Amino acid sequence: MDATLLSPRRIVQRTAARLGEGLDGPLLAITALLVLIGLAALYSASNETTGRVNAQLVNLAVAVAAMWVMAQVPPQTLMRFAVPAYLAGLLLLVAVALFGDIVNGARRWLDVGVTRIQPSEIMKLALPLMLAWYFHRNESMLRLRDFAVAAVLLLVPVLLIARQPDLGTAVLVAAAGCYVIFFAGIGWKVLAGLGIAGLASLAPLWGMLHDYQRRRVLTLLDPSQDPLGAGYHTIQSTIAVGSGGITGKGWLAGTQTHLEFIPERHTDFIFAVYAEEFGLIGNLVLLGIYLALIARGLLIAANAPTFFARLLAASITLMFFTYAFVNMGMVSGILPVVGVPLPFISYGGTAMVTLFMGIGVLLSVQRHRKLVQT
Repeated sequence: MDATLLSPRRIVQRTAARLGEGLDGPLLAITALLVLIGLAALYSASNETTGRVNAQLVNLAVAVAAMWVMAQVPPQTLMRFAVPAYLAGLLLLVAVALFGDIVNGARRWLDVGVTRIQPSEIMKLALPLMLAWYFHRNESMLRLRDFAVAAVLLLVPVLLIARQPDLGTAVLVAAAGCYVIFFAGIGWKVLAGLGIAGLASLAPLWGMLHDYQRRRVLTLLDPSQDPLGAGYHTIQSTIAVGSGGITGKGWLAGTQTHLEFIPERHTDFIFAVYAEEFGLIGNLVLLGIYLALIARGLLIAANAPTFFARLLAASITLMFFTYAFVNMGMVSGILPVVGVPLPFISYGGTAMVTLFMGIGVLLSVQRHRKLVQT
């Protein structure tokens, strides 16, 4: 039928169907559910004003567009960009160290004229992409030397990010790389040796931390030693989480939130807003949704057609787990405050785009999988 004879509604329906063809429905549904929860929590955290919610909708529009673009790119094409993306990320991190803008005592941003970018965010995808490419290239005969090379590829960007200093992003990037190394098949004896070496390095690492980072660790052990300073975030967030009880105080009824006791309640501590208003039951529901996201991602990884796609999909999936675990642990007072957003829920543009690009990679792996002849 001639497209000119179709109604505008029919044209929109056909276009939407064509754009979404082959995309994984369950993964998109889980992601959409998390986004809706995030918008509800953000509206409450904003004292029922729409300004920040509208800004988040703009962030989501950009993020969804980036996700759709990534979903169209086959994993084989992504593999060709692994080395250039990694090298570009390293160059940008070096440029940040030399010429980056200093904000709140940290040199994390690079002014590129029309805007500022945070190159460390690029490494959340570029590093696992690079490591997956490296292991895929040497898949036929992986040796201990290959894992040593992978460790060096991981350490270089992680140290550059930690030097900015940005401990939260450094943890996320390191975790994404470690997941690739783990799924590539590193031996348990090597893992045990690395664990022992890591414990032995705690003392010298403590001396390398900045003063504010050491205060964060000490505050984790005893927040009351500085209740109006370094311990304030932890004390107020744990009060909010605990005051939610079993069923919560109800949406828009959180007292800690609306009396503005919770710091950074739009971004890193939005889980405290959610926990106060929806309680333990709501927390369990949210955990269940995250577990569904992780399970779906790992299923996509298990069905991936190539070693590269399996490693990349598994690493990105567990990156979502790291985001959620670190953020919830930080807000609940069991982990130091390191500035990690709650995935798909916290307000912000850069992290949201990175997360949705990760979803786009999973959609690409699922969409372009090959049927295995039996």
